[in-house]
Amino acid sequence: MTILQSSEKPSFVKQSRAKIWIRTGLLAIFGILFTYQLYESINAGYFQWSWALIVFALFLPVGYTMRRLVPMQVHLEHRVITLTLDKVYFITIWVLVIAKFTAYYAFNAYIISDILMCTILGLMAGRLSGICLRVNHLKAAHGF
Repeated sequence: MTILQSSEKPSFVKQSRAKIWIRTGLLAIFGILFTYQLYESINAGYFQWSWALIVFALFLPVGYTMRRLVPMQVHLEHRVITLTLDKVYFITIWVLVIAKFTAYYAFNAYIISDILMCTILGLMAGRLSGICLRVNHLKAAHGF
C-alpha cells in the first residue's frame, strides 16, 4: 500500500468503489454462466452440488488470501483509495478459464471443467470479499 499526497484527484474508474463494482459485475456474469453450465452438468449426472460446494469452499480462502496481491494507493488529500491491476490474479483467472473451456469443449472432460468452474468462482468470491474488507480497513485507519 502506498500513501500519496497528490493534487490530482484520481479518475472515478480507478477509485476503489468503481473497481469493486466492476469486480462484482464480473463475478455475477461468471457466476450466472458457470452456474447454468454446472446445473446442466449436474442434471446430466456428471457432477454433484456437494462436490461443487466443497471445491468452492476450498478455494474461497485462497481467493481471500490473494487480496494482499492487489496494489492499493491511499490518496489522503482526496480521501480516496485506488486499486491497480493485479497481474498474478489476472493471469491465473484467464489460465483457469481457458483450461475450463478446453477441458469442456476439446476433451469432453466435464468433471474437470466443473471443478475448474468452482475453483474460479471460489477465487473470485474470496478475493472480492477480501478486497472489500481491506478497503474498509484502510478507510477506517485513515478516517475516511
